[in-house]
This record gives sequence, structure tokens and C-alpha cells, in this order.
Amino acid sequence: MKLSRRDFVKGVGAGTALTGLGGIARPERTEAKAETKLTGAPMPREMEAALLARLQTTEVTDPLAAHTVQIAPNMEPVIQHADQTAATRQKLADLEKKTGKKPNILIFLMDNAGYGDLGINGGGLLSGAPTPNMDRLGREGLHLLSTYSQPSCTPSRCSLLTGRLPMRHGQLRPSFAGEPGGLGDEITVAELMSEAGYVTQAVGKWHCGENEESQPHNVGFDDFYGFLGWSGLYTDWQDENFAPEFALSPERQALVKEVPFNDHIVHGVKGEAIENLEQITIELSAELDEKFAIYSEDFIKKMADNDKPFFLYHCSRGLHVKNYPNPKYKGKSPAKYPYKDCLVELDDIVGRLVKALEDTDQIENTLIFITSDNGPMIEPWPDAGWSPFRGAIATTWEGGMRVPGIAYWKGMITPGRQSDGLFDLHDLFLTSLALAGVEYRPPEDRYLDSIDQTSFLLADGGLSNRKYVYYWLQDVFSALRVAEYKFMMAGMSDDAWDVVNPGGGTTLENYKNARLYNLYLDPKERYSYYGRQTFMDNLFNDPWMAHKATYQQYPSKK
Repeated sequence: MKLSRRDFVKGVGAGTALTGLGGIARPERTEAKAETKLTGAPMPREMEAALLARLQTTEVTDPLAAHTVQIAPNMEPVIQHADQTAATRQKLADLEKKTGKKPNILIFLMDNAGYGDLGINGGGLLSGAPTPNMDRLGREGLHLLSTYSQPSCTPSRCSLLTGRLPMRHGQLRPSFAGEPGGLGDEITVAELMSEAGYVTQAVGKWHCGENEESQPHNVGFDDFYGFLGWSGLYTDWQDENFAPEFALSPERQALVKEVPFNDHIVHGVKGEAIENLEQITIELSAELDEKFAIYSEDFIKKMADNDKPFFLYHCSRGLHVKNYPNPKYKGKSPAKYPYKDCLVELDDIVGRLVKALEDTDQIENTLIFITSDNGPMIEPWPDAGWSPFRGAIATTWEGGMRVPGIAYWKGMITPGRQSDGLFDLHDLFLTSLALAGVEYRPPEDRYLDSIDQTSFLLADGGLSNRKYVYYWLQDVFSALRVAEYKFMMAGMSDDAWDVVNPGGGTTLENYKNARLYNLYLDPKERYSYYGRQTFMDNLFNDPWMAHKATYQQYPSKK
């Protein structure tokens, strides 16, 4: 089955919500076969077999030309790199023989950090907030140039923890005050890591649901110290400079307090009821990241004498609007703005966690991954983050989903590496499990979007095992990226200036004609040349059709 360009634009180029796509039949061929038959008549089986045999002995370094292998019907196909996989397995085996246990994993997840906030990505001192600790880890580890989140926080966090896209786990947008989450019937990386013998610790912002079934200590974490929602939920209505109509009205203050949300720092232990510790005020909000840093430092030190490895999921309060800098950092950034002061604090915290690992001789057995849950929130500009790309949070432009990515592992990741290979945050699910020695296969009733990127991270000159990144705007399929090409069918208009959301998403547009951007030549996504590249139609049509078919066989929770 080959669609013409006209059929393609008419039939699947409208960016329709998934509910409008159910009537299109699933392609008869698999994705792997689709990629061997991009144009023209079907390839003879003997020719296809010969091609696949040749591909097994020839390393394809171009991700556009690379073929994928489907490990299981309900798993995202991968680009296999046999040599780097073998080298990585040997490297990990040698390390385990030396240390006597599996490696530790530390994920440092910032809130709303822009791609350009880090000095290594063109920001840092240049944009008024030096980030020397994160920059050093990027220079001495693997600097990932194409790391992708979801457009907003709850979807990103749930995808990281489940290895599944939001259309599958059902959390399509940020959860509201007191709103239940959807992790109760999901399988989380924390749950599986715990079963594999890891001590699992979550610290900081959760925002995956406040209901008991979705709380961190009930979905796999041994311990949780942090807050269940997002920081603005606890402070915006108390701030007379931000919302005076609420802060200065006793009646409205009382009205807000009727909303059923937990406004405390909480502590949760697996198997026990959650415990409220301190009520979050504006003054306490300024101290949250310091409290979280101390908790994670203490955890790292405590684990030094433990026979078990650890999985530490540390999530910051900063840089989510509205920022209240810790008094120790207020005015310490060259920019003097609260956002920038908080960024300086987060960078210091990264340095402190690294020092705790060094002081306890755990640094050589710990993978550190630094990233953000989505692009910057531009609404509070000028007190906001920065991205060199188009768009911001809540959009599928690169500025909304392309986030900082740094992987550091002393002695395991060759210093000075830099890669434009695709890495999706939900790849941390299978990558973490692979490091734990778990060869995970999802239950037959659900689809797994995560890809094991262990060999990409650890092999010298490692190539990404991911061929495609899929961009969803809640239940609307927006775009697909492969190599430097981004094929877009729907997006948020940001062409008109909006005083509330300057540069951010304002209006959903379903494009009458699909758009094609070359992100090397046009990283700001201004010049579509889809009409000039009709020979590339099926390079995007086939994977899109295959991706869409997975939702027909494995229905979403939407």
C-alpha cells in the first residue's frame, strides 16, 4: 500500500485527534518491512532477505537510512548496533565484577528549564546565570543535543516513569489541584527497579497525581520526600504581587482552601500512609530546593554502606513560576532575576550531589542524567527561561519539547562526547532497567514506547538506538522527527504576539498541507519545504501509519 502525496495530505495530514483516525485500516506490512519498501512495488522476499543479511554485517551510521528491528509486537522498533551493544555489555560486566553490584542511577529533573539555560547549550553566563557544574558534567560526559520531553510536566513525568507516551498512560496535560493521576494501573520503572533489588528514592516535585493510588511510595518508590502537585499551586494565591485579588481577600483565601489539594511537604514510605510535614508558604517555597538537596545528599551518604544499588529520582521545585529564590541565592546571579537566581541554586545542588557521590566513593558506579520536564514557560517573561528554538511549554515546536540532556558517568562515558542522536525521556525507563540487568517485556495488553539506550550512552562513539520521536499535543498527533527532518501536521500558532503567553502556544492549527522542516538548516522551524521534497513522502508516511496502528491494536486510555 503506497499513498500518493495527494492522498497523504488529504487523508492523514490534517493533524486529526486520535478519535478521528480509527477508521483507517492498519497497514498490512510491519514497520520493519515498511522501511525496506519506501517507494514503488513490494520488494521480493529473497531480495529483502539479502538486504537484511547485508545490513547485519554493515554498520549504518545515518539514522535516516538505518533500518529498525521490532523486538516484540508491542514495543517500539529499534536501530540495532551490534558492535556497540557487545562492547557495552562487556564494559558493564567488568564494572560489576569490580564493584560487586549493579550501578546506581541518579536522574536530576528540573522544572521548566529552557534548552538554552545551560552554559553548554549557549546560555549560562551569557544569559545571566552561570551553570558551571552542569556544564562540567556535559563536557566530561555525553552532551546530548536532541533530548525530548513531552510538551508539559505531568505528561513528561508519567512517560519517564512508565516508558509510555501520554496517549497510552492517559495523562495528557498537567494535573490540576487535587486531581487524581493515572499511575495506579501502570507499571513504573521504580516498581521494576525495586523488584530488581534497588533502593528507590523520589525527592521533590511529583505532579503525577495526588490520589493514593498514584502517590510515589505506592507506585514503586521505597521513600518519597517532596510535594504532590506543583509549587505555584501553593503560593500564587498567597502572593499579593502575583494575584492581589486573592491574596488581599479573606473570603477568596477561604475559598481556595476549600479546594481538596495537599499543600504540605509530605513524606511517604512504601506500605504506609502519607505523612504531612510542613505547610508550604511563600517563605517555605524559597527553601524547598535546599531541603530536597539535603535529603538527597543524606540518601547518597546513607547508601554508601548498603549492599544494594540505588535509583534516585530528584526533581527540583525551581524553575517553575513563580520563583522565590532562597535568601542565600537572592540576587546572586548576574541577571538578578528570581528565575536566574534559582537556576544558579540548582546548578550548585548538582555540584553538591556529585560531591556526595565522590566523597562516598560511589561516583564511578553512578550514572547521572540531567534534564528538564519540558521547555521554558514564557508567561512570566522577563523572569523566565530561554530556548534558542521556536515556541515554549505546551507546544510541539522544538522550544517546547527539546530539552537539556547530559549523561555523566566517570570512567564509563568517554569525556567530551557530543551527539545529535535522538533521546526521548521515556527511554530512561528501559535504559535504567537494562543497567539493572532486567530484560523487560511489557504485558501483552499494552504498548511500550521506551527504547534501551544503554549502548548509545556508554559505547565510545555510540549511536542512538531510536529512529523516531513522536510529538503529541494532548490527543492530536502533531509531528514526527527522523534524523534532521521534522514532519509536522498540526501545531500551536505563535505568530501573533500575546501579552499573556509571548512566544508560547495560543491557537491549535491543523495544517491543510503538511510541513517539513530541516532542523539543521532551520532550527527555528520557519521555512517548510514540503512541496519541494515530495520524494520523501513515505519516509514520514510509513512510520506515522505504523505508529498510528499501534493505538488500534493497543487502545489508549484517552
